[in-house]
Amino acid sequence: MDSGSGLDPDNGNKGKGSGNGERKFGAFLKRVEPFLPKKDLNPRDLRSWAKKTGFVSDYSGETSTSTRTKFGESSEFDLPNGRHQIGQGSSHKTDIDPILGRSRPKRGSDIEHVTGSNSGSKAGPGEEERGTNRDEDRNSAETLSETENEGGKINRDLENGFYYPGGGEAEDGEWPKPIALKFGLRDNPGFVPLIYYGLQHYLSLAGSLVFIPLVIVPAMDGSDKDTAAVISTMLLLTGITTILHCYFGTRLPLVQGSSFVYLAPALVVINSEEFRNLTEHKFRDIMRELQGAIIVGSLFQCILGFSGLMSLLLRFINPVVVAPTVAAVGLAFFSYGFPQAGTCVEISIPVILLLLVFTLYLRGVSLFGHRLFRIYAVPLSALIIWTYAFFLTVGGAYDYRGCNADIPSSNILISECKKHAYTMKHCRTDASNAWKTAPWVRIPFPFQWGFPSFHMRTSIIMIFVSLVASVDSVGTYHSASMLVNAKRPTRGIVSRGVALEGFCSLLAGIWGSGTGSTTLTENIHTINITKVASRRALVIGAMFLIVLSFVGKLGAILASIPQALAASVLCFIWALTVALGLSNLRYTHTASFRNITIVGVSLFLGLSIPAYFQQYQPLSTLILPSYYLPFGAASSGPFQTGIEQLDFAMNAVLSLNMVVTFLLAFVLDNTVPGSKEERGVYVWSRAEDMEMDPEMQADYSLPRKVAQFFGCRCCK
Repeated sequence: MDSGSGLDPDNGNKGKGSGNGERKFGAFLKRVEPFLPKKDLNPRDLRSWAKKTGFVSDYSGETSTSTRTKFGESSEFDLPNGRHQIGQGSSHKTDIDPILGRSRPKRGSDIEHVTGSNSGSKAGPGEEERGTNRDEDRNSAETLSETENEGGKINRDLENGFYYPGGGEAEDGEWPKPIALKFGLRDNPGFVPLIYYGLQHYLSLAGSLVFIPLVIVPAMDGSDKDTAAVISTMLLLTGITTILHCYFGTRLPLVQGSSFVYLAPALVVINSEEFRNLTEHKFRDIMRELQGAIIVGSLFQCILGFSGLMSLLLRFINPVVVAPTVAAVGLAFFSYGFPQAGTCVEISIPVILLLLVFTLYLRGVSLFGHRLFRIYAVPLSALIIWTYAFFLTVGGAYDYRGCNADIPSSNILISECKKHAYTMKHCRTDASNAWKTAPWVRIPFPFQWGFPSFHMRTSIIMIFVSLVASVDSVGTYHSASMLVNAKRPTRGIVSRGVALEGFCSLLAGIWGSGTGSTTLTENIHTINITKVASRRALVIGAMFLIVLSFVGKLGAILASIPQALAASVLCFIWALTVALGLSNLRYTHTASFRNITIVGVSLFLGLSIPAYFQQYQPLSTLILPSYYLPFGAASSGPFQTGIEQLDFAMNAVLSLNMVVTFLLAFVLDNTVPGSKEERGVYVWSRAEDMEMDPEMQADYSLPRKVAQFFGCRCCK
C-alpha cells in the first residue's frame, strides 16, 4: 500500500496516536485491496468498501446499527484474521449479502465495539482487553474452521459469494452451496480423461439427445430411414452448437441440443388439420413447415439477445417464473407418456423400475471408483431392457399365426392380425428396417428435406416458444454457474448466450432436425452427478458426436429402439424435467404463501386452460389417437376471429401448457407485492465486477478478436 494512506501500518508506528486496532487494519489491508482514498479517510468511503466486501450491507433498505455508526465509534475489525468480532451493541436485524441479495444466517450481532490501547502502553486494562480479543479470535477461528463445506475452503467460498457458516444443506430462501468437482470449468485433466469425461457427459444425456426423433418422425409418417437420418442430424447439430456455446455463448459447460420445449409445438403443427389427410410426401411437407417456423423463431431469439432486450427482460424473470414454466414443459406430455409406453407393459414397467432403482436405490454404489448406476442410469436401463425385448422377440412372444410385422397396418386384411399390429410395431425389436435401408456413411446437409415453408401462423407459435426457451435457459445458466463454483454471469453474458441459442436454432432450422436447439435443462442433473464441469471435456465429446453423426448405421441402430421402450425412458426424463424446474424454488422462500399460490395457480391453470382448448371440438377424438389429442387444438379451438392464420396461431399457443404457465407466472410474480428476498430474485454480476476480476474474465470472456467485433454489450 502506498505510504500516502492514512492507514499504512508503517505510518502507524511513527506516533503514539496509532492504536492496536489501526495496526490490525493495516495488516488486513495487506491482503485485501481497499476501496479507500490515500488521504483524508472518510467514514462513508469505509462503509462503501465494507458493503462491497460483504462485511456490512443495507441491501434491504434498512440500515443496521453497525452501518449507521462511524468507524472507530462503534466497531472495530479483528484484522489479523480477516474477520469481524461479534459484540453486544449491534443490530439484530437480518443481514443481507450485497452480492447475492440473500439473507446470511445470523452469527450474532454485527461488530463489537472495542477501544484500542496505545501501542506503547504497559500491561493494564487495555492489555487485558486485547487478551480477551485474542480469546474471542481463537473461538471465531474454531467456529469458521468447522464450517468449511465440501466445495472448497472458506476463502474460495467467500470469493464465489455463497459461503454458509454451519455447513449442511442451505436453509429455506438461501443459495445452495457449491459441490465438490472433480474438474472445474477451465481444468484440463489430460487428453485421455477428456475423452472419457466428454463421452460420459453425453451418454448421461442420451435420452434427451436421441429419443425426440422417435416421437416426431413416426407422427409425421416418416419411414425408419427418415428416423435414422433425423437422429444423425441431431447428433451433428448437438456437436456443432455445443462447441459454439462453449466458445461464444455463456461459456458454461452446457450441452446444446434438441429440447423438449420445442417438442410440444412440433406435435401441434404435425397434428394440424392441414397435414392430417396428406398421403404423399407428408414427412417432407411437415418438416419443411417446421423448418420455416423454427427459422423465424430463432431470428426473434437472436434479436432478443443481440439487441440487449434480454438484459431488460431479465429483471422480470426470477425463480417463481422459471420453476413452473420448466415444470410445465415436462407435464405437457403426461397424456402421451404412459399411454404410449403401456402398449407393452412387459417392457415399459421394467424400464421405469430399473431407472428408479439405479437413480435412487443404487445411487451411492460405486464400481471402479465411479457411481456408474447413477451416471449411466438411462443408457444402462435402455440397453438391459432392449436386450430383454430382443429375447422376447426371438422367443416368439410377439409372433401371431398368419400375421407379419413387416406389413403396414393399413394393408392388413385379417381382423385378428389388426388387433396385434399395434403391439408388433411398438414391442418387437425387429420391427424397424432402418438397418437395411440406412447407408453406412451419410453426411447431413442443409435443406436436406427441401426449402423451408414460411407461414405466419406457425411462425407466431415458434416466436412464443423461443421466448419460453429463453426463460428456461436463464434458469439453467444461473443454476449451472452456482454448480460449477463460478460467479454469476452478467446480464450481457446471459443475453449473449440467448442470442447464440437463437443462432443454433437457426442452424437446426436450416439442417432440418424438426425442433429448435437450446440449452438442455438436464445439464444441471448431469453436472451434479458426474462432478465434471470442464469445457474442454464437452468440446472433445462434441467432436466425437460430429464424427459419429456421419455413420449412418449408428442412426439406424438407434432408430430401431422399440417405441414402447423409448416412451418409457421419456416418462422418466419428463418427470426429471418437472423436478428440475421446481427445484428453482429453493432460491425463494418456499413457505411463502405468495410464492406457493403463484406457482400453484400458474401450474393448475397452465394445465387446465390448454385442456379447454384441446377438448373444445369433440370430433378430434374420432380422428386422432388419444395421446395426440392434446396437440390437435390448433385447427379447431375456440379462438375464432375470422382471420384463419391468427386463429390457428392463437389456438395453438393457448393449447401449449408451458406458454400459458409462463404468461400467468410472469404477470403474477411481477405484480403481486413481495420482497426481493422472498421472491428469490436472481442477482447477476455487474460488468464492473468482471473488469476487476481476472478469474471471471477467464470464465466468461470471449476470444479477444470476437469480443472486439461484438462490443462490450454482448461481452460483459
